[in-house]
Amino acid sequence: MAVTAEQMLPEVLAAYDLGGQIVGSPRFGKGHINDTFCVYVQTEEGDCLRWILQRMSAAAFHHPDQLMANIVGVTTHLRRAAEAAGRDPARACLRVLPTRAGADYYTDSAAGAWRVYPFVEDTRCLQTAETPELFYASAVAFGQFQHMLRDYPADTLFETIEHFHDTEARLATFEEAAKADTLGRAASAAAEIAFVRARRDDCSVALAALREGRLPLRVTHNDTKLNNVLIDKATGEGICIIDLDTVMPGLAINDFGDSIRFGANHCAEDEQDLSKVNFDLPLFETYTKGFLKGAQGSLTDAELDYLPWGARLMTLECGIRFLTDYLAGDTYFHIQRPGHNLDRARTQFKLVQDMEAQWDAMNEVIRRCR
Repeated sequence: MAVTAEQMLPEVLAAYDLGGQIVGSPRFGKGHINDTFCVYVQTEEGDCLRWILQRMSAAAFHHPDQLMANIVGVTTHLRRAAEAAGRDPARACLRVLPTRAGADYYTDSAAGAWRVYPFVEDTRCLQTAETPELFYASAVAFGQFQHMLRDYPADTLFETIEHFHDTEARLATFEEAAKADTLGRAASAAAEIAFVRARRDDCSVALAALREGRLPLRVTHNDTKLNNVLIDKATGEGICIIDLDTVMPGLAINDFGDSIRFGANHCAEDEQDLSKVNFDLPLFETYTKGFLKGAQGSLTDAELDYLPWGARLMTLECGIRFLTDYLAGDTYFHIQRPGHNLDRARTQFKLVQDMEAQWDAMNEVIRRCR
């Protein structure tokens, strides 16, 4: 029987100096990958400290040493950049707390890998953008992330999940699943399969630009949803980027594009009524303004030109991943009903169609904002 995270807590907590007496350690947050706890500590002075303790998912991340090397390197750089910009580094970026032995993470007796961050107080973590202003705030924060890491050597980072935003590789995996059709589902997804194949060439647009040197390799977050930005309760500003497990070498347009895929619409990711699924151009413009403000001129002209492609490709890629999983038997994404992943794929493909229909308008937004 697998050892639960709760069973390992006493051992793990003893490996850290958290500054006082531990008075509680409940599970925390809505994440589905890592085991996350909020540790409450009473200091001798009577103050209460909070820490975030996480057991990293062994299923998702096979090399915790590489994962933590990425995070420590990037957060150290971010703290220096925040200090240079006159920002409070304790609120502007995460900090990894070393173990008592001085290690960046702790390996427990059951081979589980754990890490600790200080809790960033007086912030909110939102699942959806309640207002355009909050979407804008997240855009500024992710743009700042690019600006602060503009001189970090991206090629020194490990690839924590191989081919994560490699759209060509995602296309190849899709074709294998469609050809195998192990569960006989291809017939029910014939229209969606044809949709992907009609856009085969699109899958190479950004990667070809990278190979040809038109787009630079950057430090990228690779999961730029709103819930990975901490929002200051008092100011409403996005102040700290979290969930750095997928920080890897990549394309800035993909970070921009994944945010657009997630936020520039008003539908659920698995909406079955496709009439409700629409790409929102005003929200696209809102996010673009914020992202470019935060980036402070650190993007190249080519990156600006390709921002609409980032949105279109990340949405297409996500749809391909959902469709592939449907064809392969729903082995990766959790489902709540039959055909759930097919519904998800259809939603993404409808957004792609909307972007294609508004392509000239998207490029005009970039022209105005740049």
